[in-house]
Formats: sequence, structure tokens, C-alpha cells
Amino acid sequence: MSDLVILVDENDNPLGFEEKLKAHQDGKMHRAFSIFIFNSTNQLLLQQRSTSKYHSGDLWTNTCCSHPRPDEQVVNAAHRRLKEEMGFDCELKEAFTFTYKVHFENGLIEHEYDHVLVGRYNQDPILNLEEAQDFRWVDLKVLENLIFKNPEIYTEWLKIISSKISKYNHEKME
Repeated sequence: MSDLVILVDENDNPLGFEEKLKAHQDGKMHRAFSIFIFNSTNQLLLQQRSTSKYHSGDLWTNTCCSHPRPDEQVVNAAHRRLKEEMGFDCELKEAFTFTYKVHFENGLIEHEYDHVLVGRYNQDPILNLEEAQDFRWVDLKVLENLIFKNPEIYTEWLKIISSKISKYNHEKME
């Protein structure tokens, strides 16, 4: 079950299930989530994805992202993966959703209905090195400049979400 993703339509209505790799090979839209954890000084916790990831390995991205399992609520999946990847858990709330489609050089396609969740945490993570090889805390304004200067070292979805999360963070979290 853990290798299945939930296929969805443009309104996040479930359409069925597909093996994760096949969904990414065929570019089928599926449910996903992206977690953004901020500390008390409003710095965002970034992770550098493990080089062994099936796409976007070695790139910097948001705190954690993944897919809920069949019959698993997004927020429950987010808590599960935050603990598995980053070694901690905290309160999470859904900020917004959006869809995107990105084609990768290795032929895979990320076509997701993405639930963006935010939380607060003030300690460093304990990384699962199979998932993330490094981390850093960064101010959102600094991140925007870093992405502008070196877009090739950041995941495609982080580049898409960064302006949305900056706007949300400014309006809701400060």
C-alpha cells in the first residue's frame, strides 16, 4: 500500500490508485503534500534531498513532502512523513492547495494536487539520511534571492511554492 498514490481530478476528488513510479512515468495527477516548518524567527527549514531519490536528488527543497497513502488523510500522512524524514513532529495546519505539472530530464512527470501545510518548530531535525542529506534554516527573502541566483539547485516545486508561501507567511504567520 505504501507505494500507491491517490489519483485525483482537478478538484482533488479521488479517481483511484496507481503505483507511485507508474503515476510519475505517466504524468497522472495525484494527491501530494508539501510541509513548510518555520522557527520562532520565521526562518524556513530546508532539506537537501538525498542523492538516491528517484528524482530531484541532491536538490534543496522545503522541509518535507510526500504522498498520502490510500485511505490516509493528508494531515496524518504529513505527520507520519515529517517524523520519518526529519525526526520530529509538530502542529501542522493546511495553508493552501495548488496544482502543478513538471517534466524531469529522466522522463518522470510530477503532476500533483499539492496540499501545503505549515508549522512551527525551534530545534534542528534528526535527518533520515535515506531521505535528506542536509538541512538549513533560511529567511524567506534570502531564499527568494538564492533561488533567483541558482535555480538549478532547488526543486521545481519549491520554486513554484516559494512566492505563495511568502505571501501566506506574511499574511497569516507574522
